[in-house]
Amino acid sequence: MLGTPPALTAVAATTLLGTWFALRGWSGVAVAALVVAVLIWPVLLTSVVRHWRRRLPGTVFLVCVATQGLAVPAGTLVVSLPSGWSAWPALGCFLLGLALYAVAFRRFDLGQLRSGAGDQWVAGGTLAICALAGSKLLAVPAWRGTALHDALRPLTLVTLALSVCWYAVLVFAEVRWPRPRYDMARWATVFPMGMTAVATLSIADAAAVGRLWTLGQVLLWAAVAVWVLTLVGLVRHLAAYSR
Repeated sequence: MLGTPPALTAVAATTLLGTWFALRGWSGVAVAALVVAVLIWPVLLTSVVRHWRRRLPGTVFLVCVATQGLAVPAGTLVVSLPSGWSAWPALGCFLLGLALYAVAFRRFDLGQLRSGAGDQWVAGGTLAICALAGSKLLAVPAWRGTALHDALRPLTLVTLALSVCWYAVLVFAEVRWPRPRYDMARWATVFPMGMTAVATLSIADAAAVGRLWTLGQVLLWAAVAVWVLTLVGLVRHLAAYSR
């Protein structure tokens, strides 16, 4: 529904495509996707926030995911657009996304760590996409060697560290309160795990922290393993449903 947090996945998906186009060098298409995302983002964000209530599941953090989603393609496009004009809007979305995370956290039901069906992982994955956006800003050529770059680097590293801490807490919760049955919400576990890996690898390059590269590879393979298990669960679920 329009007023529920999952509606914001429309923004996230559009920006994901925009980032892919930007990485492929298709700047025009990437800008078009970004414009579409920018147009629908305030409409969906306003509708979702108006329908907020207390003790929400992990999807509450999608307000931050969608906002940081705008920062990622905008930051990626900096190197290919004239004068790098998208850097400042990307920075604005990055900072706004961090603020929205703090607001969303107050609404998050921590009991989801014990009972969540899978989307509780968005709590940590959101910080990962924040860190990924930060890594794009660290790569802005015009900002290297400036005070802004020097401030962004520790902020990005701290954001990644918090994401990894969430990762450890969520893994512990999965072991402490096992939920082996398949649920569609498990796909909301796969994406945050993959995002944490991607953010770690991206920051390893952007912040020149070589040790993060090894950690990113480990997290990537963990995400692949969970993706396979979730896919197997989906296939089994569909097979049982069709009988």
